[in-house]
Amino acid sequence: MAATILIVDDAAFMRAMLKRILEDAGFEIVGEAVNGREAVQLYEELNPDLVTMDMVMPEMGGMEALQAIRGRDHKAKVVIVSAVDQRENLLEAIRSGATEYIVKPFDESRVMKAVRRALGQSPAAA
Repeated sequence: MAATILIVDDAAFMRAMLKRILEDAGFEIVGEAVNGREAVQLYEELNPDLVTMDMVMPEMGGMEALQAIRGRDHKAKVVIVSAVDQRENLLEAIRSGATEYIVKPFDESRVMKAVRRALGQSPAAA
């Protein structure tokens, strides 16, 4: 059975890009959220195996959503998606329980390596 993923990003094109990469690799996208508030709600409803979480979003940012999700489920696997100029936020996210991270702009191989490591799969997994 394919691992389930919730994609969280306020930019539609980023969600679409991640969705294509992950679906092409055989993962099941169970939901998409445009801000952290939606992410927390959908996480509780869908209980995905993994969340990709943008850092900067309206209403509730990725850091607050990460902390809310990990506060409810300490085993939650969250891959942070961060711009290069957000290194301090990225370090704080790792300290707050992020499982992995992807730095924008990213390529397909980097996305797959981070997602597979976060899920405990080997990088060459199908």
